[in-house]
Amino acid sequence: MALPLLQSVARSQRLIADEARDAESLRRWLQDRRIKAVIPSTATRTVPYPLGRFAYRGRNVIERLFCRLNNWRRLATRYDRLAPNDLASLALVATISEWT
Repeated sequence: MALPLLQSVARSQRLIADEARDAESLRRWLQDRRIKAVIPSTATRTVPYPLGRFAYRGRNVIERLFCRLNNWRRLATRYDRLAPNDLASLALVATISEWT
């Protein structure tokens, strides 16, 4: 499902993902489009791909953000049915939470 999703968004310079996305077909697709893959290799690879550690650290920041958002029940369970209400809840949580 990664390829249809990536085809629908704007092209970027790099793709940062976890090791679950370490598929040869995805890496080839990214290489054909000159997108740098920042994906750690799985333990089963005999020759691991190099990893840009500095770029990969940014993924941790985003992951911690989503973990903090999941602490708010209203957002985690998608309690609001309308998108404007959901965005308002997200803005409220972002305003009162500590983002360090």
